[in-house]
Amino acid sequence: MTTDPLLTAGIDVGSSAVKVAVLRTGGPDYETLLGSYVERLRRRDPGEVAAETFERALQEAGLRRDQLDYVATTGEGELVPFRTGHFYGMTTHARGGLFLDPEVRAVVDIGALHTRAVLMDERAKVLGYRMTSQCASGSGQFLENICRYLGVTIQEIGPLSLQALAPEPCSSICAVLAETDVINMVSRGVAIPDILRGIHDSMAGRYVKLLLAAGVSGKVLVTGGLSRDEGLLQALRDASRELEIHSHELSVLAGAIGAALWGGFRARKLAYKGLSLRDSEGP
Repeated sequence: MTTDPLLTAGIDVGSSAVKVAVLRTGGPDYETLLGSYVERLRRRDPGEVAAETFERALQEAGLRRDQLDYVATTGEGELVPFRTGHFYGMTTHARGGLFLDPEVRAVVDIGALHTRAVLMDERAKVLGYRMTSQCASGSGQFLENICRYLGVTIQEIGPLSLQALAPEPCSSICAVLAETDVINMVSRGVAIPDILRGIHDSMAGRYVKLLLAAGVSGKVLVTGGLSRDEGLLQALRDASRELEIHSHELSVLAGAIGAALWGGFRARKLAYKGLSLRDSEGP
């Protein structure tokens, strides 16, 4: 299999945002992130946003589209017509998680509609996973809805949650029940930090159960859109002393990075076999 450097891009089309990463794989530097970009959908066409975000990431990397050896997608990436191939989200987050922190053997991907806990080995092979249902209150979209109701921004959630003095319990079973709980809290004059920390505690409890059910122990990397939420990260750490909860400044790009890396792997494998690149399901 060739070890010559390849230029690959990963496009992660999520429910609320598109993430793109451009990498150089192989050669003396092996895996190097050259450019990246994150753009929220804001009710726009995902395919158009993906194309725009892709071009911005290429500009940051100083590359043209025709210089890339492989364009890999994940998530809802089937909407991207110029892709070379598509890869499953669990495998891309596992591979991207290892790129960001080679010591982790599990990731918890917290998305807008669902959360999944993924157990993997040192080669990013998925060994087990668990996923929440879309109706559960432990999702990024639910948290955004609560923020709008409370009049705070998504960036303010973490710092406010860390200021809580008496967190209020919140339903972890159903988003409708959880929203009703929040309405009742507001009517009773509960402080916003206490409301947010109660929500974070509820979400963290669900995530820890997912991780333990998937057989996870030790170091865990949080990926996805809520990986920058300091309040949620602290709630996760408090919810389980059995797990080491970590995040990375590029955690939101884990899926895109993993897709780019798997794209490079497939390109080398096909080149070794003397085959042309073709669209097929990923590992």
